[in-house]
Amino acid sequence: MYSLLGLCLALAALLIFNALASLAAAGLWRALKWRVAEWPAAMRARLLFALRFVPPALSLLVVGTLLVPAYLIHEPRDTDEVVTLRLAALAGLSIIGIALALWRGVAAWLATRRLAAEWTTHAKPLHIDGLSLPAYSLRHPFPLIAIVGVFRPRIFVATHLLAALSPDELAAAIEHELGHLAARDNLKRALLRACRDALTIVPTGRALDLAWAECAEIAADEYAARVRGQAGALDLASALIKIARLVPAGAKPVTAMAPAGLLSSYVAADGQVSERVRKLANLSTDALNFPSQSLPTRLLHWVCGCGLLVSLTCAAIDPRVQRLTHDALEHGVALFQ
Repeated sequence: MYSLLGLCLALAALLIFNALASLAAAGLWRALKWRVAEWPAAMRARLLFALRFVPPALSLLVVGTLLVPAYLIHEPRDTDEVVTLRLAALAGLSIIGIALALWRGVAAWLATRRLAAEWTTHAKPLHIDGLSLPAYSLRHPFPLIAIVGVFRPRIFVATHLLAALSPDELAAAIEHELGHLAARDNLKRALLRACRDALTIVPTGRALDLAWAECAEIAADEYAARVRGQAGALDLASALIKIARLVPAGAKPVTAMAPAGLLSSYVAADGQVSERVRKLANLSTDALNFPSQSLPTRLLHWVCGCGLLVSLTCAAIDPRVQRLTHDALEHGVALFQ
């Protein structure tokens, strides 16, 4: 009973902490979204990703560094406490969420591999000046410009789109995809999907995911405009309009082909074409001064993360914190009796 009780407490605590932290993150975004509306899209996308990813990561750290050691050190082996139905139900929900996240993550990876292999088999190598990624053209009903994969990315372009876009428009659209690559959006999309799957009882995650996806698209537009200049912003807007017009009626977005989205596509039938074109038109006349994530900023992020980990580790080995944590566990167990 000692091991089973400890396992159920850890799983239930993980679910509860994650749910509460996710609700807090969703509330924080509601309070902040109008205040950060003028931020560059890349900064908003990073904020949204942090609000979505930090709650489960922090919950895992707290449970692993505080609750589990406190239970192992202070809980008597001959405990007479039992696993009640309510505690078992919470632990079961936690297991289902973790298993679902792992299963869909593996399924997405396998689906992406199959998709890339299938497309590569039927595609022809494509040479694009200045592009270091492997590029291919293929026949596809969707007006496709997509980067597939995370660690070995490849870019695919639909054959009929090569004829529809001018060289400058094609270069701008590809630069947009390179913006997704620079921001590691394929990996982030997969991690966000795993966070949502791991927490099945709180419906706030989808709203944050959608907000992140919108910001990520605009951020990639801004990236392309910054690289190619003000004229490039107009080329990108023109390419977006042409691609949107070529989308077959009722066609599903290309990103639906990979369950967790280990694939980014320039047009995903997102219904935001007019808004993105308007922003690109503004970028073509405004000064393109986008703050980038400098080395000091990245170092600050790493220092904060390492500082949090060190703080939790120090707390975990402090006998007073261990005792307080175990007392909290005892109260938690009493609530489920």
